[in-house]
Amino acid sequence: MSLASNIDYDYLMKFLALGDTGVGKTSFLYQYTDGKFHSQFISTVGIDFREKRVNYTSRGRNYRIHLQLWDTAGQERFRSLTTAFYRDAMGFLLMFDLTNEKSFLEITNWLEQLRMHAYSDNPDIVLCGNKCDLEATRVISIEQGQALANRYQLPYIEASACTGLNVKQAIELLLSQVMERMENSMNNPELARLMLGGSHTSIIDRNLRMSISAEEVQNNEDFTKNQCNC
Repeated sequence: MSLASNIDYDYLMKFLALGDTGVGKTSFLYQYTDGKFHSQFISTVGIDFREKRVNYTSRGRNYRIHLQLWDTAGQERFRSLTTAFYRDAMGFLLMFDLTNEKSFLEITNWLEQLRMHAYSDNPDIVLCGNKCDLEATRVISIEQGQALANRYQLPYIEASACTGLNVKQAIELLLSQVMERMENSMNNPELARLMLGGSHTSIIDRNLRMSISAEEVQNNEDFTKNQCNC
């Protein structure tokens, strides 16, 4: 976990990746920031984040964006911890595993929590079906994914953290939504606070206070290495 020491960007944006454990959130974000895939990851404990600088052009103007991509634990026992971070995020990548029906069915519950705790009751969300490369074991069709997205009026994209397909596009889609909202809501004080990084320090401090002991992790049977979190 690292923090940018020099404020040489126009906006700090915090995006949260949400979804059940094992859907591939960690691998997805790692693929986006580092362009690499790791087939084995230890399940995220609590919350972590990765960072990346990007340039964004809109209405003839160039913006330097510092992205903080927060990786949340999908296990039920960490829900109360991760929901504390919802209000400090401007956008949400809501992810399910195309080879796991349960993770798909849980999207509705994730949406309810998100809209309850986010800074707005209508935040920017991109629905992402991950592991589209595993066609042989896929159980959720593109039509099912799109139908769910249509039901909640969300953009939908299928991606693979393993091959990198549509990983960058998913983040860029979310970024474009947030930037459009920003440009159309310049008088929204809550959004301005988030965009300018006003809670940057407080969110890090809160993360440290919520850290989980190593002993607790080792004693939990769910804390195992996934063979593939692509």
